Amino acid sequence: MEDANKCPKCGAALSEIVTTKSGKRLQRCSTGVWNRDTNTTEGCDFIKWLPYEPETLDEKCPKCGAPLLITMTRFNKKMKKCSTNSWDPKTKTASGCDFFEWIKPKVEELDEVCPKCQNHLVKMETASGKRMKKCSTSGWDKENHMATGCDYIEWLK
Repeated sequence: MEDANKCPKCGAALSEIVTTKSGKRLQRCSTGVWNRDTNTTEGCDFIKWLPYEPETLDEKCPKCGAPLLITMTRFNKKMKKCSTNSWDPKTKTASGCDFFEWIKPKVEELDEVCPKCQNHLVKMETASGKRMKKCSTSGWDKENHMATGCDYIEWLK
């Protein structure tokens, strides 16, 4: 039987659970270290991704009044959903209340000018936790699947 606290690749102990900026949780092999300069793992590269644990919010469902949960899809998009909603993988059907709402990115207007088009810049944090400065005129045309407006973006650390 395999020990859950041991690396399956090299047998060393697993490190403590780490939560990323986007809310994902993981455990690395204790002999592996992430090098931010080279964007590579030095030592054993085993990573054990842990499931996202839904969090109960102090908000009620507008449809049925049950508590809302914040959860993450398998594609790393965060959403609020009714706590009575569930999915049966055997029958592939949903049951309970069908309310959900995507978590929208946080946007803050800045007193800075876009170097490309001279419009205002905005600071934005995506639902996954990445931060950027971008032109306020940029957008996305869902119908034609293409970017609109100015394409200036500066990613922040």
